Amino acid sequence: MADTWESLKSACGQCDGCALAQTRSTVVFGDGATDAEILLIGEGPGQREDEQGVPFVGKAGQLLDDMLEIIGLDRTKVYIANVVKCRPPQNRDPLNVEQDACKDWLRRQTALLRPKLIVCLGRIAAKAIIKEDFKITSEHGRWFSRGGVQMTAIYHPAALLRDVGKRPETFEDLKSIQAKIQELCTHTDL
Repeated sequence: MADTWESLKSACGQCDGCALAQTRSTVVFGDGATDAEILLIGEGPGQREDEQGVPFVGKAGQLLDDMLEIIGLDRTKVYIANVVKCRPPQNRDPLNVEQDACKDWLRRQTALLRPKLIVCLGRIAAKAIIKEDFKITSEHGRWFSRGGVQMTAIYHPAALLRDVGKRPETFEDLKSIQAKIQELCTHTDL
């Protein structure tokens, strides 16, 4: 039987595939338009996300909203998910075993969504989605293609909060994303 958004979210909410299930408050499944042409993928939920069950709701989420606004987007025009659906303790990077346990959830979300563009938010997501040896400092903003889907990575909004010097590069990456949306997306108005 094919997944539906409701059945997939319900099943994911019951997941106990790794140790993160023991420490989470809430599974952070994803948020946004379930018919979006653009999928944004972060690494994993933080404390606020774990409390609210929605990705990118803390300070990094506020910056992400501002970044989307720069190119004429908002959360109603994209879908946002994470590589792992449960918060790693102390917001540490998700371990490979945790990413492996969650991989199928993201794969199934992507299959339901069928996005034209995937934007990885940060190094962890880029390594999981684009290629294992992805170097965020030298490869952010570059486009990759897999299965007819265009993919790129930008600095994670949390990294931009820590290092504002990366913001000019990220602005250029956002403009590239905007151009790619205008080129490929048919129902995303900018």
